[in-house]
Amino acid sequence: MAEEETTGAETATETKPLTARDIRVSDDEREHVVAVLQKAIGLGMLNLDEFTERTDKALASRTRGELNAVLTDLPGLLHPGAAPSYPAYQPPTSTYAPGRRLELNAKYSSLQRGGPWLVPAALVVRNKYGSTKLDFTEAQVSTPVVEIELDSKWGSVEIIIPPQAAVDYNAITEIKFGSLDDKTGSNGRAGNPRYVITGRIHGGSLVIRNPRRGLFG
Repeated sequence: MAEEETTGAETATETKPLTARDIRVSDDEREHVVAVLQKAIGLGMLNLDEFTERTDKALASRTRGELNAVLTDLPGLLHPGAAPSYPAYQPPTSTYAPGRRLELNAKYSSLQRGGPWLVPAALVVRNKYGSTKLDFTEAQVSTPVVEIELDSKWGSVEIIIPPQAAVDYNAITEIKFGSLDDKTGSNGRAGNPRYVITGRIHGGSLVIRNPRRGLFG
């Protein structure tokens, strides 16, 4: 009888093994996640209300699992050791419907696209008082020609294209109080894909370049 009671007591005091999700987080980690959320709102992945709600949860988080909960639907932003058990995010494989345009809008923010992102046949990029960076180096481009309409005011625009690609910016309607610097030298030349840039640059710069070689791009 005594032996049974002892066994029961030992069972009652057993603790669940800690996982990476149970590790406590520091103030620096919470602040880092808030910075990630700020980038997400600049990329158009969150609206202001979502950003505020997630920031409050991040600052109140005690463990890595709780902290990562505010990032679960933002691809590529989870700590691998604390990721949920459900399948990882997979980039879309389908193409955009013909005639559909992707619109990217920002204000007082940094607007960026990079990595293996899906590029439609036409994009509209509007950014006021902020910076824009479109990196097509690893992009999934399904059409030989990509039209990019810019509406940039008092900000910088950087477009990075693969070495085999080319640009055509002859249809840009206005560059006012700004500059255009094509470091690729590919304007009007043959290339695949071909990025046709239109629109206007007001009070800022447009830089077009190829990927930098080395550790830092």
